[in-house]
Amino acid sequence: MNYLEADMGIQGEGEMAFPILLDRIKQGADLTGTPGLYLRGLGLQGKREFVKNLDTLSLPDAHISSLSYPGDQERWMPVQTRRGCPMNCSYCSTATIEGYSIRKRRPELVIEEIARHADAGFQRFYFVDNTFNIPLPYAKEFCRKLIERGLKISWRCIFYPGKFDKEFIHLLARAGCMEVSLGFESGCERILRTMNKKYTPDAVRQTSEILKDFGIKRMGFLLLGGPGETRESVEQSLAFADSLNLDLLKITIGIRIYPHTALAKTAVDDGLILPEENLLFPRFYIVSKLKDWMHETVRVWMADRPHLMS
Repeated sequence: MNYLEADMGIQGEGEMAFPILLDRIKQGADLTGTPGLYLRGLGLQGKREFVKNLDTLSLPDAHISSLSYPGDQERWMPVQTRRGCPMNCSYCSTATIEGYSIRKRRPELVIEEIARHADAGFQRFYFVDNTFNIPLPYAKEFCRKLIERGLKISWRCIFYPGKFDKEFIHLLARAGCMEVSLGFESGCERILRTMNKKYTPDAVRQTSEILKDFGIKRMGFLLLGGPGETRESVEQSLAFADSLNLDLLKITIGIRIYPHTALAKTAVDDGLILPEENLLFPRFYIVSKLKDWMHETVRVWMADRPHLMS
């Protein structure tokens, strides 16, 4: 807050806290107890709270979104069907931000939100859920209801490898899914275990192949340079990514260190950051002896692979 020179800030979900704050300001009331509210120089005024029932939140006003709609068909409208993630990946901040428990919105309400945006001119949507396919029964139900609604839209989502079946992929395709972000992060099983991933490279390959069979584009992600990384594991990851024949691949060298994660604790233990660092300004975990080699290796590897980004 000092950095932004803000007078007030809300930690966590603002949909519940912000109207309370506005009402108390309007009435000139005491702000103490406002959920998650911080005042600069005075600290926390009320305990942060999670919205237990997301269905109680108002739907976004599609009219406001349409005011900035440029008519560009590449504009993707973000949509969220659930919050929270129990997977506890070593580097991920989602659980800190949204909690470990998955809170789901009723599919009919999400689809109504999409329909309003479609009426306002939006045809492409991006589901920002960190794991669209978890839990699988909910994801299937959502796709079935979206198919029933018959909206002429296309969309993309984020997948956790291995948590699917062929019926679900078929539903995805029928519901308008055109692209899946497949965040497999590494092709080395040892590194995946270090990241606390609950899948293997074989599961990633199976997921990728079935998505391709149903005509869904696949965007993959590699995170290189984290704890335990070696030249051999980097080369293994690059070879694995190559073998998947993805439509697009994003490679990141170094992993952003977020507070309250296992990676942050490892970075402290390894002397990369101090225990008291707030990590407001980006810090990255990277095996220092591999840094120059990784940048050069990835640069050369990418030279004749135009579908890659770094």
